[in-house]
Amino acid sequence: MSELPPRESMEFDVVIVGAGPAGLAAAIRLKQLAPDVSVVVVEKGSEVGAHILSGAVIDPSGLDRLLPEWREDPERPLKTEVTDDRFYWMTQSAAIKVPLFMAPPLMSNHGCFIGSLGLVTKFLAAKAEALGVEIYPGFAAAELIIGEDGAVRGIATGDMGIGKEGEPTAGFTRGMELLGKYTLFAEGARGSLSKILIAKFGLANDREPPKFGIGLKELWQVDPAKHKPGLVQHSFGWPLDNATGGGSFLYHYDENLISVGFVVHLNYQNPYLSPFEEFQRFKTHPAVRDIFEGAKRIAYGSRAITEGGYQSVPKLVFPGGALIGCAAGFVNVPRIKGTHNAISSGMLAAEHVVEALAAGRANDELSGYEAAWRTSPVGRDLWPVRNVKPLWSRFGTVVGVALGGLDMWTNTLGFSLFGTRPHGKADWETLKPARDCTPIAYPKPDGKITFDRLSSVFLSNTNHEENQPPHLKVADMALQKSSEHDIYAGPSTRYCPAGVYEWVGEGADLRFVINAQNCVHCKTCDIKDPNRNITWVPPEGAGGPNYPNM
Repeated sequence: MSELPPRESMEFDVVIVGAGPAGLAAAIRLKQLAPDVSVVVVEKGSEVGAHILSGAVIDPSGLDRLLPEWREDPERPLKTEVTDDRFYWMTQSAAIKVPLFMAPPLMSNHGCFIGSLGLVTKFLAAKAEALGVEIYPGFAAAELIIGEDGAVRGIATGDMGIGKEGEPTAGFTRGMELLGKYTLFAEGARGSLSKILIAKFGLANDREPPKFGIGLKELWQVDPAKHKPGLVQHSFGWPLDNATGGGSFLYHYDENLISVGFVVHLNYQNPYLSPFEEFQRFKTHPAVRDIFEGAKRIAYGSRAITEGGYQSVPKLVFPGGALIGCAAGFVNVPRIKGTHNAISSGMLAAEHVVEALAAGRANDELSGYEAAWRTSPVGRDLWPVRNVKPLWSRFGTVVGVALGGLDMWTNTLGFSLFGTRPHGKADWETLKPARDCTPIAYPKPDGKITFDRLSSVFLSNTNHEENQPPHLKVADMALQKSSEHDIYAGPSTRYCPAGVYEWVGEGADLRFVINAQNCVHCKTCDIKDPNRNITWVPPEGAGGPNYPNM
């Protein structure tokens, strides 16, 4: 590649990577406490909210602390409060309702709101801009800027107009360096720069391995007669087997909208399992199928979810910055909630940044943030549920969920019978060789309730510039053939929810085809490949899904 011209740079007090709830909450809190501090937020989606996907039943506690008057705001994004909370154990033909008195109080959804997290981020972005925050959507943070002293100085946005072979095209534009006294990384689960930071500074040393799930979601417009605003419904069991963790969600909100989704824990063992197909199969269960009869599917998307919890949270700080939100792994797995912790962690980090700036500091470690999170609302939320995921993984769904429920009850009373359980293997290590597993025969989609992946990707409004270097990088193509294909029967063709990966041909003509145009940026391949042979990096700015209200 020919030598590129130097980048131009802009300097700020604080640079924030990612316009999700954590990044925007940090920006707002910075300006609330120190109006003269200069703050910039860079966002890889084409607009704020374009890459945001969540269920979502939102615990408003973080939002209440950040913007106490939000409920009176005529532009508020959350208007449907939870009125009915149900939980089911699914068999193939029945849905057995679990009495809510058996669940610990922390599992209650009453007082929470159902809505679109994408719309929440748009609301927060407007509040941030009104306070003077600069927000640049459509620009992916592609590179860390490290000073001579080893501290993070900021980020560089990706170059535009680089062709497939790596050479500048006629439309080439050099990326920009955004430099700050502190840089906060709010990239979400498996953030590309956050992953580099964790490795570079050893932030995960002495921690349990990070754990993830894949969440798939559809938005439906249903018959008003079947719509029950405020109904929240969760299930576990069928269609997954006892050894595979996960479950469903189904939320009624706004004007005849239903958010339906499915989560599969990425420590599953059978390489023939397809999270997308399990989701489609779930919708055919007699307890939910009728809801979708005659309804219209209007959106689809998928995203990795952090599931490691308390014991997997890395060290949050390094010279020049910090991790916040899902980049740090602050999701409460049994509650299926992370927005409140994302907002709270962004606020907490911002408070320590303001303190540091007031003391004349820059580009050092925000050690106070690292010391404070465990006793903050975030740590207090994660501590009582820390064993649910490892118990589920160790003992399977039936026994593991029961033990997890018991542990949450005892933690409510101030003690645990299990201490703090380890997670065991990382997700990429858990697949069994295909020869030891039974292939799964999934039914063909009917195009009414169940669908294929390509028609689903169409609803995500995903688009990438075709003439650009691949953003899904396979380190060793021979290894992909000898291991991913020959030993594990090509699980990438099944774990990807967007049909990105294909094995085409036979024998000497066998090829691994990457349809990068379809990528919805879920990051599952970066997590689940059995050899860690696939790396996701940001494509050219604004590429990817364009979720309107997910």
